[in-house]
Amino acid sequence: MIDRVFFLRFLIAAIALAFAPLASAQTLPAAEPVPEETATAPAPDPFGRETPRGAVTGLLQALGDADYSRAAQYFPPDQEAQAEPIDETTQEESLDSAELQSEMDQSADLARMLQVALDRGGNLLPFPVLSNDPAGKIDDGLAEDFEQIGELSGDGEALPILLQQFTLADGTTQWRIAPETAQAIADFVPAEEVEAIADEEGIAIAGAPLIDWVKLLGIALLGFLAFRLLAALIMAVLRRAISEHDTSPLYRFFDAGMPPLALYFAVLTFYVTAGNLEVSIIARQTLLRYGAIAAWIALAWFALRLVDGIAQVVTGRMRRAERRQAVTIVSFLRRGAKVLLLAIALVAVLDTVGLDVTTGIAALGIGGLALALGAQKTIENLVGSVTLIADKPVQVGDAAQIGDVFGTVEDIGMRSTLVRTLDRTLVSIPNGYLASERIENYALRDRFLFHQIIGVTYETDAQQVERLLGDLREIVAEDENIIDDDARVRFHAFGDSALQIEIFAYFRTRSYPDSLAMQETLLFAIMRKLDELGIDFAFPTQTIHLHRGSEG
Repeated sequence: MIDRVFFLRFLIAAIALAFAPLASAQTLPAAEPVPEETATAPAPDPFGRETPRGAVTGLLQALGDADYSRAAQYFPPDQEAQAEPIDETTQEESLDSAELQSEMDQSADLARMLQVALDRGGNLLPFPVLSNDPAGKIDDGLAEDFEQIGELSGDGEALPILLQQFTLADGTTQWRIAPETAQAIADFVPAEEVEAIADEEGIAIAGAPLIDWVKLLGIALLGFLAFRLLAALIMAVLRRAISEHDTSPLYRFFDAGMPPLALYFAVLTFYVTAGNLEVSIIARQTLLRYGAIAAWIALAWFALRLVDGIAQVVTGRMRRAERRQAVTIVSFLRRGAKVLLLAIALVAVLDTVGLDVTTGIAALGIGGLALALGAQKTIENLVGSVTLIADKPVQVGDAAQIGDVFGTVEDIGMRSTLVRTLDRTLVSIPNGYLASERIENYALRDRFLFHQIIGVTYETDAQQVERLLGDLREIVAEDENIIDDDARVRFHAFGDSALQIEIFAYFRTRSYPDSLAMQETLLFAIMRKLDELGIDFAFPTQTIHLHRGSEG
């Protein structure tokens, strides 16, 4: 993503520099300078408090690093002025350093209390559920400037954890812990409990105790193994109950769905089990975040296998019904559906990881021209594949001559068509080229041509030729495989070394192997007739006459 954005910025800068001389050469009235206050955009918040998701993420990172001074930045700046709190710069102007330090220490203590309360069984919303909109969720039943991000539980009571959107003096907004929640946290967790936990020593990894990581990972592994074993048992029962595995839609569905569904239900079980477990909130939220990624992967995996299973069942039925065009359409739709599913899963995973998908899509919009130029061939091939499916010049299984390539079409994909040649090689032809190339489809022949020129020797007299023509016409007329409308037997020409007889007919078949068998039968009948009449086939011969002149 960084490389793409850098390239787009470089491209825009290059275009601007290229047109700069042209713009400066025109005599336009000079614009008045824009005041610095309106030209300068507000700097982004270094603590990421523009959105509820950014605020929660930054707070967890500070708690994981045990940087409670930084975590204090996510608590109310001034509980005396909730309607319009001031930022840190204004605080420095209105408070002396002792008062400011005291307030920061109080917020740091609140951050430690919040971490202890969350570790003791509280929970935060998973990362994908948190709003990434600066306005937050507006349909959650709360006031517009409030957002619930979790709750603390203990002694039979539940305390909602709320964020409040504060408007600063410069007009920017920040999401911080609501003052009501901050006060409730101070009452919820005794200070001596915080001090006791702080005195405990132990091995910590990434801001959480090692034992907590082991507990959570153990729960996740046991859940996956349990569901995987259950899936194996279900498939074993189905194999015994259903004999026709390849043609049973029920078996194909379960065979495609069991592995990814086992992973998905294992993730759901982990979410339910680990949500209120008394372990470090840092370890819990980290694994829940990666669990969301695993859930998206499982759903995409399930959808892809389901598409393949459905396509195989439908394709098998279409082939048995000899509907080859339907096979091609199903194959194309299967590929298109898989590409769409992968794109959706990729966007979901990127959003779960924390990458700004909207910015990436906007970057693609800015670089639309470059993308169109770079993907010109790809789009051409995609349009060509749609044209092939719509016009049906060839189908899977057809024998065809495409340009200088002759073979059987094995697959029509989204980018290219695969043709198996007579040498058993596989030729990939881009669909863009195929859509504009001359295609001779031998599989669409409704009949097969029989056209032979028979040459008999010049020793054959006219009566023998007339009798031969009559007998050959009788043979052609009695052949049930020949279409009588166009059949003919004619004395064709006097050749260089033979009397030529033309036989022209069509076989009533659409199968090439059957036409070869019919042609063989007819040729044997012609040979037997010539043997019966004592007429010989002519060979390319020449007779040279030498004339001896008179002596002297």
